[in-house]
Amino acid sequence: MKNWRNLRALVIGAARQGLALGRYLARRGARVILNDQRSDDQLQAEKDAMQGFEIEWRTGGHPLELLDGVDVVFVSGGVPLELPLLVEAVRRGIPLSNDSQLFLEQVICPVIGITGSAGKTTTTALVGRMAQADVRPPNKAWVGGNIGNPLIEFLEEIKPDDRVVLELSSFQLELMSVSPHVAAVLNITPNHLDRHKTMESYVAAKAHIIDFQKSGDIAILNREDNRSWGLRDRVKGRLITFGVERPSQKLDGTFLEEGQIYWQCNGDLVILLSASEILLRGEHNLLNVLAACAIAMAAGFSPDSIREGVRGFRGVAHRLEHVRTWRGVEWYNDSIATAPERVRAALRAFNEPIVLLLGGRDKHLPWDELAADIRRRVDHVVVFGEAAEKIQQAIGTPSFGERPFTITRCDRLEEAIQAAADVAEAGDVVLLSPGCTSFDAFKDFEERGEVYRLWVNRLP
Repeated sequence: MKNWRNLRALVIGAARQGLALGRYLARRGARVILNDQRSDDQLQAEKDAMQGFEIEWRTGGHPLELLDGVDVVFVSGGVPLELPLLVEAVRRGIPLSNDSQLFLEQVICPVIGITGSAGKTTTTALVGRMAQADVRPPNKAWVGGNIGNPLIEFLEEIKPDDRVVLELSSFQLELMSVSPHVAAVLNITPNHLDRHKTMESYVAAKAHIIDFQKSGDIAILNREDNRSWGLRDRVKGRLITFGVERPSQKLDGTFLEEGQIYWQCNGDLVILLSASEILLRGEHNLLNVLAACAIAMAAGFSPDSIREGVRGFRGVAHRLEHVRTWRGVEWYNDSIATAPERVRAALRAFNEPIVLLLGGRDKHLPWDELAADIRRRVDHVVVFGEAAEKIQQAIGTPSFGERPFTITRCDRLEEAIQAAADVAEAGDVVLLSPGCTSFDAFKDFEERGEVYRLWVNRLP
């Protein structure tokens, strides 16, 4: 373990990752400065959570003098690297890091890392369940990173024979220069271009999950996603693949055939489970299960553990989560869908008539393909929030008798729920799959999903 005593560490961002990192460093004798653009009053809950730790708080902005005497700067995921403070830190030669980089540098057991534009939380949760089924007490399976608790706080509890499964976002990866032993790229579709600016930069950030692997490491790629599969020439160790269609005999990986999920290795086949055991809706969730099976086999889990992980798994909150049946209408919460491509995947999960709720803060992503899907597939659209006008313009004015039959515009999500309730009929699905971030009205997609769930359950 690195000796942090008396090193001066600046942590930018007092959210979940920053607070966990601040506690970790303070316990080890570092002189921690916790900096956030929010005011003292707005950070009272965060300050209460850090009681008992020697922390210097600097709030209300990011002045350059914070860098004076600093040995390292840790950047929380939501903080853009073009922040002037970080630009100046690089100019001064002060190293930048984050909690995931620090964790990977110091953890003493192999790590499974999972990234992707869509499905990474569901896949990480699935692999975590498989890991838990595979591990034998007193050893444990740890699941964290961009999901749940940052694992940096539990670093000293993790044993050599434990299993660690990390979800890693592009925000975390763009700073990192170390890769997990087993690393998966599920897919790469347009997302977070408000942050990364170009697809090239976004792909480069995702690729960091395999870029620093060694010859003894394993990379798992989606052979049916062009950008994930396009990273295969960067793989330094063993390549494992996944996809619906059967791969060539030269490729190891998972596939679906005649209702069974198979593992192919050196041309030999093993049946892992029946697709009928998957409780999740949608082709995208089938791919998530295929990915999880490939990752688990790459990590050496037993087929029995893989089956046990899949059986009974009904998904993660805010991801095609069934909320309520109301007057014969099924209401679903897909608040995680913060990009149009994710909405398209959600639409493919349903055969029923759909009332679609779209809106929030736009991420500068293209809407054309989703708009075409809506005109083919969606009966009614309700748009809300900052991006409502842009989305409405992308869909266009429908002709009489053509989908969508109605487009309703609302200011707030609560109004949008009522508008959806007004047009939905028995047999319909009402789907919150916003295609935008929540930051115009909520702190994150989880708060938006929880509020949606609350208001839907209040419908009389």
